[in-house]
Amino acid sequence: MKKIGILHNELAQEIAKSGHVDKFVIGDAGLPVPEGVKCIDLALVEGQPSFLVTLKAILRELKVESAIIDTEMEEVSPHIKTELQSVINNEFPIEDIPHAQLQELVKEAKVVIRTGEFTPYCNIILIAGVLF
Repeated sequence: MKKIGILHNELAQEIAKSGHVDKFVIGDAGLPVPEGVKCIDLALVEGQPSFLVTLKAILRELKVESAIIDTEMEEVSPHIKTELQSVINNEFPIEDIPHAQLQELVKEAKVVIRTGEFTPYCNIILIAGVLF
């Protein structure tokens, strides 16, 4: 049995298979997943797992070169944006785009990771980087 890191088999496999510029989406419970895009549904109950807990776990294992978030996050869920910036700690740039544009980019994702987050606009697209 795996002792540390992400224990969810499917999610751990997707991270291990990732390549440069693959898009990983971490979405709130309401983010629509386009047909044909793989969805790993982690949602258990309202709020579990949360957007930030999921993000922190993935960032421990995935090299990220940039990210994209909803512009609406700052207005509707400013506390999440503040915590998000603290978690990212300037390790990579974050671009803000309107939610409708973000939903279009989700169509290009390698995988969408659905959380139990009920806070609006808690979505991020992580662009995988390389270690060299």
